[in-house]
Amino acid sequence: MTSSSPRLWLFAGILCISIYPILIRVTPVSGVTAAFYRLSIASLLLWPYVLGRNQWKRETLRFWKPLVGCGVLFAADIASWNLSIQYSSATQASLLTNLSPIWVGLTSFLFLPQKPNRFFWLGVVVALAGLVLFMGFQLFADLAFDRGFGLGLLSGICYAAYLMLSKKVLRNVNILHFMACMTTVGSIFLLFLCLLGEEKLSGFPTLVWESLLTQALVCQLLGWFSVSYALTHIPAQQVSISLLSQAVLTALLAWLLLGEQLSASMILGGILLLTGIAITFRK
Repeated sequence: MTSSSPRLWLFAGILCISIYPILIRVTPVSGVTAAFYRLSIASLLLWPYVLGRNQWKRETLRFWKPLVGCGVLFAADIASWNLSIQYSSATQASLLTNLSPIWVGLTSFLFLPQKPNRFFWLGVVVALAGLVLFMGFQLFADLAFDRGFGLGLLSGICYAAYLMLSKKVLRNVNILHFMACMTTVGSIFLLFLCLLGEEKLSGFPTLVWESLLTQALVCQLLGWFSVSYALTHIPAQQVSISLLSQAVLTALLAWLLLGEQLSASMILGGILLLTGIAITFRK
């Protein structure tokens, strides 16, 4: 593969993941329930392929601890993000979750041998400025340091921790093995949360099941397979900042599919955000 291939995979993955908020918006089920089916359906589809093609390797079990950690972190990220939306707003929750590049950058700077360069930090500042402009300054006037704020912050930290831990695991574990194990652990964790919160798990109309299946196939399998492949070739810091572009792609898809409006500040903020991402890839 050419050197540009991992970046193309990353873009394809982000595009697939960007559909998720739109599907959630038009699917009348609990966010935690949707997350459970997103991971559990993906898990059920992955295991027959992995086992049927005799691809499973016992050596994978040597890494069971970080695999369990990845599953719990990914599920906790989705669950805390959805709960943050319930307690605050989608905009505030998205902003706090998208602070993950800062946590990844700081962790890399303090604890890892591969330090972020000056272009990374410059890109983070530019991208976050674009994100603020994209989401609107009114968000900060309405910011409340409550339970929703804490859950949104937790989501961003879990997101960052997942990206860094999965980067390490994927050096030793096949991507499909990793995804099968991670989605299984994550779905068990989310099922526990659903039962704890007495969430509805059945009796949905056909359109809801079709949406849940799309979330599993497109957002989880295609989206995160592509991102996981990119993680094996691109530093976690650059992947984390690139994932900020989800907000821009989701807005464009909502404009095309749902007829939502794009303001001048959103367009300018989106351009600034993408410029910041491009800066982080400079050496």
